[in-house]
Amino acid sequence: MDVTQSSGRPISPSGAKMFKVAFDLPQEREDWPPVSVERLWGEKTDVRFEIRVVNTPFFVRGIAFGDLVMVRPDHERRELVFESFTSESGHSAIRIIFMRGGDREGVEAFLERAGCTWESAPGFGNLVAVDIPSEVNYRELRDWLLARVGAKEIEIQESAISRTHRGQLDRFP
Repeated sequence: MDVTQSSGRPISPSGAKMFKVAFDLPQEREDWPPVSVERLWGEKTDVRFEIRVVNTPFFVRGIAFGDLVMVRPDHERRELVFESFTSESGHSAIRIIFMRGGDREGVEAFLERAGCTWESAPGFGNLVAVDIPSEVNYRELRDWLLARVGAKEIEIQESAISRTHRGQLDRFP
């Protein structure tokens, strides 16, 4: 749960100050991603200009909850901007798109039992960003989700799969 300072800026559970970090997104196709910049919350570490990401991205690829990234101040834009990836947290991030007639409640119940959390965003009602902690058995979760993909209930996009979770799979695309 976020605690908010009188300035309106949240403070992480560890007590660290949090900042929004802008991730500029390359356009992959004409209609994707639907935004050009995604801003994620991050908390300061002891390393100058290093931030720990504290939410799950919807559109940024290669970044998951808890990952460490380097940022640079962009004075013209008046914000911190992603510069480079530093290290992974062991968490993975996927996106789930719910198709018409898909069992959203059933999928969310399974995610919760598996130990995952997810975020949704206004304007993207059929999309959730899922955080998969390192202790979750990704093979079992992935197999269950792929069965739903086969039934045309959902689509999934594996946006950041950690070494831990890749190691649980026989093959990873």
